[in-house]
Order: sequence, then C-alpha cells, then structure tokens
Amino acid sequence: MPILDGKVILITGGAGGIGAATCKVLADAGARLVISDIAEVAAKGVTDSICARGGEAIFIAADLSSEDAIQGLIDQSVAHYGRLDGAFNNAGMEQHNVPLDRLTLSQWNGVMQIDLTAVFLCIKYQVRAMLESSGGAIVNTASSLGQVAMSNAAEYVAAKHGVIGLTRAAAADYGAKGIRVNAILPGIVRTPMIDRLIKEPHFNEQIERMRMRHLMQRFAEPSEIGEAAKWLLSNEASFVNGVALPVDGGALAN
Repeated sequence: MPILDGKVILITGGAGGIGAATCKVLADAGARLVISDIAEVAAKGVTDSICARGGEAIFIAADLSSEDAIQGLIDQSVAHYGRLDGAFNNAGMEQHNVPLDRLTLSQWNGVMQIDLTAVFLCIKYQVRAMLESSGGAIVNTASSLGQVAMSNAAEYVAAKHGVIGLTRAAAADYGAKGIRVNAILPGIVRTPMIDRLIKEPHFNEQIERMRMRHLMQRFAEPSEIGEAAKWLLSNEASFVNGVALPVDGGALAN
C-alpha cells in the first residue's frame, strides 16, 4: 500500500520547482491533493498532469498575503474532501539580493508576509481543520539559511529562521493533540532559476562556490525535497515532531 494512501494533503506553492515535483511525489504515494499557487496557469497544469496519470488533485487559487484567502483555502479543501490530513507549506519569496542598509521596509515586509506570516496563518487554519478529525502532519519549507546566513539576504535569512522557530512552537502546542509539525531545510535545488544562473558567466564563480559547499558536490533535484516531505507527512515518521531536517547534501555539516 502506498505510504500516503488516501491522505488529503494541501500543497502551497505547487506550481513549479520544489512544489510541482512534490505534488507528483505525493500523488504517486497515494495522496489526494489540493494544489494552490498564485501562478494559476502553471498550477492548473500540474493538477491536470497528476489527474492524467491517474492521481487525484484539485486546484484552489489563494493569495497567501490575505488571511481571509488562507482561511478560504482550508475551508474549501475540507469542503471538497471532507477532511485535511496533511499540509506542505512551501510557497515563498526570494531575497532581493541587496545589503541590509539598502533593503526597503516594503521589501522586508513583502518577504516576511509570504515566507513567515503566511506560514503562521496556514498552520493556524490547518491545525483547526486537523483537530476536527484525527490529527495530521504539517511540513514547512524553511531553508539551510534558517540556521546560517549569507550576505545580501537579511530579509530571507530572518524569515527562514522564523519558520524554524514557528515550526517548533507549533509542534509544542499540538504534538499531544495528534498533529506533528516539522520543517525541511533545503540547500540549493536545481530549479529553473538555478539552471538559468548556471548558464550566466558572471554567476559561474558564485554558483561553483555554492556547489562545492554541498558535501555531495551537487545541488538537489526538486523531487529529492519532495521525498523528504513525503516521509515526514507519512505515518512512517509518526514519532518525528518539531524537527528542522536539512536536505542539503551536507551543506550545513561543512
């Protein structure tokens, strides 16, 4: 039996990169999916491809900068499937690549809103839905930059540190109520953005330094992050709670 057989799982940021790959991994493991992203055309494409392969998935649009939209996303998910068993809070924004003294308040607030506050709001309403049934599991996408730092990324580093703290706080609140909350800390992942940077000569040196920091001397494939999420969402990780799990090829060990 697939390890997620019949479980209803919500994925935010499901349109591309880690999100799209994880949707396919979870569907192949038997999950029934709710896929959400502001990139509606791409997210609908992911949804259609899963259904075409025999999986079960629906798309629900939601602007994660709005608490009402997040509550509506959870409510619609439960209305469609009758319950919510798991969630992969993966949607996020990148840093603006400027030093802290040049970072505007608007830029700071924008990243905080999506990378941290939206995760808080998603957990808030996901937990309420899970408490109505038999519990569940939540996985948040943090980053290796949730434990270390790099230059020109103050807003992203701060937000991802916050996601790890939020994950542990939620695990403490709900572990005894049958809801596990964990975080995944990816290193660099071979998303289309990274593939594009690899091809640009002025980024070659920076990309090579990052690659060598990963002890496996390569970047992750998006599906490798999805496999970690699958395990944390499954009953095979039934005693794993409050964990910040690096999936970074050893970058944090270096």
